[in-house]
Amino acid sequence: MTKSLLVVILASWLALPQPPQETPGLLVSADWLSDHLTDPQVVILHADMQRSRYEAGHIPGAHFLDMNQIVWEGDPAWGTEMRSLAEINDALAMGGVSEGQHIVVYASNPLFAARVFMTLEVMGLRGSVSMLDGGFGGWQEDGHEISIEAPTFNRGSISLMAQDDILVTADWIHQRLADPRTALVDARPDDEYTGEDGGLGGTAHPGHIPGAAQMYWEELVVSRQSPTVHDLDQLTELFVSAGAEEGDTVVAYCMVGWRASFTYFTARLLGYETKFYDGSWRDWGTREDLPYVLGRSPR
Repeated sequence: MTKSLLVVILASWLALPQPPQETPGLLVSADWLSDHLTDPQVVILHADMQRSRYEAGHIPGAHFLDMNQIVWEGDPAWGTEMRSLAEINDALAMGGVSEGQHIVVYASNPLFAARVFMTLEVMGLRGSVSMLDGGFGGWQEDGHEISIEAPTFNRGSISLMAQDDILVTADWIHQRLADPRTALVDARPDDEYTGEDGGLGGTAHPGHIPGAAQMYWEELVVSRQSPTVHDLDQLTELFVSAGAEEGDTVVAYCMVGWRASFTYFTARLLGYETKFYDGSWRDWGTREDLPYVLGRSPR
């Protein structure tokens, strides 16, 4: 191989986005992100359903990610469904994401960021996506700069490859209801878990999946307004109390797949093998062939 050809190959490689020299974890702090605002190896995504909120103020350099291109309302229209790989691939490319870049996602609503995190892991980007601790609210509380200027950027180039070992179905769960190593975690509040809500407007049974322990997603953060996650020891205690021992597989679900996204993220942060039941109670509770439990007891 000639020297000139080596130079051309090296130049082409250097032109591609390279992973950050300091590989971030699943959760990054506002200070870490502040130090990487101009890092070309990091792309920051502001996730929201409405661009107007992004335009009112965002982290400097952040690209807008339209959540409507990531999820849709489902059929019938009272759920949340993941869009196709092609649609999500296109949404990321439109957001300026290219192969080799590390994605940091944040939002004003912590559930938006968690839903994007989970979705991108399903789409094959495990290890290449992090979530901002505290979200946009925490960024502002820490006194970091915000911007109303939308950055200019070229369309990205990325090719997703969906994983088949993260999303699970009702039948997958039903087959494992007696498995002591499968920890079902219900991210809903008391009235939904116990069935006191009557069951999703009368369109589904009330209650919860047999064996599922309740851990409302807001228990994982300081508050909804300040969604900084608790320290790892406290998070571990919460999961163990919910029946998730070391080595267990955590399966997160809620009503339609929003709140369980944060449970999924936190379980991943703790190192559990983690599955996501996207259909959640919207799916389970409408099937006449599946069991359900009323009250506060898991079984």
